[in-house]
Amino acid sequence: MKLMFATAALALVAVSAPAAAQSNAPAQPAEAQQAPNVKPSSKAMKPLVELQNAIKANDTANIPAKLAAAQAAAQTKEDRYLVAVFQRQIAIAAGDNAALATAVDALANSGILDTGKVASLYRDLGVKQFNAKQYAAAVGSFQHAATITPNDPETLELLAQGMGAAGQGANAAGIFQKAIQARLAAGQKPTEDIYRRAVSAAYEAKSPVAVDLARDWAAAYPSNDSWKNSIAIFRNLKQPDVEGTLDMLRLMQVTGVLTTPGEYALFAESSADQSNFNEAQAVIDAGIAAKVVDPANPQFRDIVNGLKGKPKATAADLEAATKMSPSAINLLRIGDRYYGMGNYSKAAEIYRQVMTRADGDKDLANLHLGMALARAGDKAGAANAFKAVTGARADIAKYWLVYVQQHG
Repeated sequence: MKLMFATAALALVAVSAPAAAQSNAPAQPAEAQQAPNVKPSSKAMKPLVELQNAIKANDTANIPAKLAAAQAAAQTKEDRYLVAVFQRQIAIAAGDNAALATAVDALANSGILDTGKVASLYRDLGVKQFNAKQYAAAVGSFQHAATITPNDPETLELLAQGMGAAGQGANAAGIFQKAIQARLAAGQKPTEDIYRRAVSAAYEAKSPVAVDLARDWAAAYPSNDSWKNSIAIFRNLKQPDVEGTLDMLRLMQVTGVLTTPGEYALFAESSADQSNFNEAQAVIDAGIAAKVVDPANPQFRDIVNGLKGKPKATAADLEAATKMSPSAINLLRIGDRYYGMGNYSKAAEIYRQVMTRADGDKDLANLHLGMALARAGDKAGAANAFKAVTGARADIAKYWLVYVQQHG
């Protein structure tokens, strides 16, 4: 991959001989008009003009000597600036990034250019180093630019990509996150490519920000690809318990990314492990309808046969169980069965009861309440429930909140 970066216009002036020698001097290009106050000393004028002419003529044999003469004659900061301008031109023409770095440092230290142009020079240098696979050097150049313009999104994106290529994945992830935040703060939407690169760098480095970045990707660019990968990253890095796995599988179901036989099998088995046989059966039936689940396949034969002998709760069963004053966790499971039956309003009613119990897990109850309200179409209620979730379930609630904001 090559980086692309458009260098801002720089006040890199050409040099003209004094009036008496104008007929032999090259005309100043437009750039000269951008910095009329950059004038060489009288001592440096002749060697600078000779160096400029050698560069224009591509006189590679004599350029080194002309450059040395101009460097020797330089007396003022303007002289040194102009020498550095020509050094940069020579280095770019030769594809010599080491010489280019020296020239850029000289330009940066000249005191002539404003900070924005200095940052631009370092970004341009970093891009050339990156494209030459000089990744460590590129990181250094991008860091120079970032020090000068710490909130510039493009600089941060380049720095993050350089760090990623240099094998600094964990650092790259953090910088990518800063770049995304900088874009958003500037009222700009980061590209999906930046989200992808950020997520990839963070995940490969097993960085704790990977989950946040993955979720932000799905929020900014919702698609089967972003949702599928985002949830997979969460499951792989967070290793949720059966409860959390079920809640993420339910999210996969509503976002339309429950697509493989293995996912359907895991969903059905996890539901059955909680004796939610209604939901397990509904998952298998949905898989068969989608032509993803083959009940004759050994992967599903035992699941299908096992469910045949399991009792499926009815609304009357659940109503009776509720009246028996079950424990908070058993009451929550009654709500889960209503959820599995598709009776989301009744499930929400039960989850609210759980939250009134002293022994109730309010975070889990709020999470499941939000899920039920989301499925029932109550966007505001679902959002409030998800925002109330704290602790270990908070990350799952944030994923569901993104879904509600997109589909509620």
